[in-house]
Amino acid sequence: MEGAWEIAFVLFQVWLSIVVGLIVLPAMFGVSLGFTDIYIKVLVKTLEVKAFLLCLVSFQIHNVLSGIIEKDDDFTMCDAFYFCKKGIENIVEDQVTQRFTSEELASWNLLTRTNNNFRYISVRLTIIWGLGVFIRYCILLPLRITLAVIGLSWLVIGTTLVGLLPSSNAKNWLSDLVHITCYRICARGLSATIRYHNKENRPKKGGICVANHTSPIDIVILANDGCYAMVGQVHGGLMGVIQRSMVRSCPHVWFERSEMKDRHAVAKRLKDHIADKTKLPILIFPEGTCINNTSVMMFKKGSFEIGGTIYPVAIKYDPQFGDAFWNSAKNNMVSYLLRMMTSWAIVCNMWYLPPMTRQDGEDAVQFANRVKSAIAHQGGLVDLSWDGGLKREKVKESFKEEQQKMYSSMIVGLDCHEASEGPV
Repeated sequence: MEGAWEIAFVLFQVWLSIVVGLIVLPAMFGVSLGFTDIYIKVLVKTLEVKAFLLCLVSFQIHNVLSGIIEKDDDFTMCDAFYFCKKGIENIVEDQVTQRFTSEELASWNLLTRTNNNFRYISVRLTIIWGLGVFIRYCILLPLRITLAVIGLSWLVIGTTLVGLLPSSNAKNWLSDLVHITCYRICARGLSATIRYHNKENRPKKGGICVANHTSPIDIVILANDGCYAMVGQVHGGLMGVIQRSMVRSCPHVWFERSEMKDRHAVAKRLKDHIADKTKLPILIFPEGTCINNTSVMMFKKGSFEIGGTIYPVAIKYDPQFGDAFWNSAKNNMVSYLLRMMTSWAIVCNMWYLPPMTRQDGEDAVQFANRVKSAIAHQGGLVDLSWDGGLKREKVKESFKEEQQKMYSSMIVGLDCHEASEGPV
């Protein structure tokens, strides 16, 4: 028994040495040894083979069915049911609710979140799928958990030690170093391949960085290329430990639950932060919730009322390698992170847009919409005016009244502008 424990300990040492030497240390210095790039290239080729097999099987099925099924030219009542079904689906799948479900894929990516029946229609496809399950759960998952533990431990220990130092430029530099190395290690743990565009527009100190929101890992993606001051509610448990250690070394803006309900208190703390041009730019996701990587929904105006320079950022994930969207109403954080760590990889593009400021005569809502439109256009996302809060809340009465006014204008023959001025 003792011999088995010794062998296990030796294997663990070898495993940890490989992880630290080949992944953690290069990540800390921002160096890539090229393993992720090779892995992505092999993965792309594998998915291409899978797509070919699916096309081949679909073609065979089509030929078989075409020889069996004969279409009767006579019309029957059941012929109309298909169109009725499609019509009802178009009503149910409106612009809002479909933004809180996983993005549709052009082709199955060998992950189980799509049609499970795909993997049974071909022996070769089943073998590829089974091999993928083994790689994702037996190799990638332990590796990614190891990297996540190392990264978070480094964040807590590093920021706590830096927090003991007196305020100085050296302390700020060490704090930035600890934060960025932690996020780089975590990104390697997700096999993240991130392409940054227009780096000359990166957010500067004393500004506000706003971005569309798909996933909690948006923070990891952004912070791989620069440090930010986070804004959020105070939590307990493990998240609370991380927050308390982070704020010791860097002026992150954490709010108590009671403060979050006081808009004036929140605005004052944010204004005080951006007034100090030596502090890191604030990172804010104005949508307030995660959207499924296809659209940008309404930006809350609070971030655009406090003044300062806004640095927009557009983030677009490639769903072929994994679904980054977090549906918090359906999946808890643990199950979501498990899905992330068993996906193929995280591949995304991130664009830094030119800084924007509020124009004369422009209110906060108009400014927020202008920034949102710029992000949607750059990221190839659908620009929607709906509030993402509809994910958990009922439709506001103001939205209902707007639709009632539009309907009444059609009834009485008025245009929308005239109808909005009079009573319904």
